[in-house]
Amino acid sequence: MLANLRLPEILLIIAVIFLLFGAKKLPDMARSLGKSARILKSEAKAMKKESEAERGADGSAAQAPADAAQQAPRTIQAAPGDVASSRPVAEPNRTTQS
Repeated sequence: MLANLRLPEILLIIAVIFLLFGAKKLPDMARSLGKSARILKSEAKAMKKESEAERGADGSAAQAPADAAQQAPRTIQAAPGDVASSRPVAEPNRTTQS
């Protein structure tokens, strides 16, 4: 469906968005979209590093530390200066089953 869009349709969509949100709101919306993308990218990298650290250097699963339950909850980091949107992340209780 999106492949069928041609230049006139794209220009019409852009004009409608411009009329709905106005010239003052569009830069703010683009800026917040960029911040969200950066946060998502950094969280994805952190999750990848965490999974690699759990797996260990030799590729086998590393044992969980005994004080894992005592660790502070992880927090999603917000953009610099935006402390209102940081929130703790509820992680599932990770126990190994034998």
